[in-house]
This record gives sequence, structure tokens and C-alpha cells, in this order.
Amino acid sequence: MQWTDVNRIAEELVDTHPDVDPLKVNFVDLMNWVKALPGFADDDKRCGEKVLEAIQAAWIEERE
Repeated sequence: MQWTDVNRIAEELVDTHPDVDPLKVNFVDLMNWVKALPGFADDDKRCGEKVLEAIQAAWIEERE
């Protein structure tokens, strides 16, 4: 899994952190949580604010 796998990451975050409101997660924690997901292997340099915003938006949508 890589930073571009936004929807798959969102699905994993829903499973891993079911009681967390994605709107209340800061981007540092979000980045660390994504890096800790099983099967995630990508370079931190490929992650930026826009990627994290996309992951957060997909996570919100996945929860609904």
C-alpha cells in the first residue's frame, strides 16, 4: 500500500480506529497511523498536506 491508495487507507483506518473522529486527528498522527498500517510501504517524502487531506476526506466518507 502506498500514499496514493487513499481509499484503501481510509478503509484500513476505519477498521483500525473505529471510534476516532477523522476531523479531530492532526496530520502528524494521521501520517504515523497510516505508516503503521499493515502492508503500508512508501516513502515519507511522497506524503504531504494534500495527500493527508485526501486520506482524511476518504476516511470521513468511509465512516458514513
